[in-house]
Amino acid sequence: MSGIGKRPLETGDRRLESTGRIVKRGVVAIAQRHGLFLAIRRGSTVAAGGRVCFPGGHIEPGEAEHEAVVRECLEELAAPVEAGQCVWRSVTGWGTALAWWTVTLPEETVLVPHPVEVDEIFWLSAADLLAEPALLEGNRDFLLAVRSGTIAW
Repeated sequence: MSGIGKRPLETGDRRLESTGRIVKRGVVAIAQRHGLFLAIRRGSTVAAGGRVCFPGGHIEPGEAEHEAVVRECLEELAAPVEAGQCVWRSVTGWGTALAWWTVTLPEETVLVPHPVEVDEIFWLSAADLLAEPALLEGNRDFLLAVRSGTIAW
């Protein structure tokens, strides 16, 4: 994933596949509680298995971004979130356009990891996430942009 924010896509940009088109679309859920970010370790049998990242996934045909981020949180964590706002956009090196959405999670929610998609659930500070060697690069880019003040909400 790239940390170049909302800059328009350009020919030759590493965010595009070889055809120069977006391959698919996805959402990333950004939840915070007491200054900590909600993160997961991806299941070992899914793409990027064992890597640490924010919850999220693909957008279904006909689905709006805010609907997708709510659905993905329910699927991955049994978490009934409320979509907030899109605070960042990026495109992965393999051509997935990502919309980074804030979500509100009720304080009393008990998170339950999807048995295949999620190995672990964490509440971590930005510093702890940035120190995590298994953190997906796009998540690192996002956190660095938050830290620098490029992304604020």
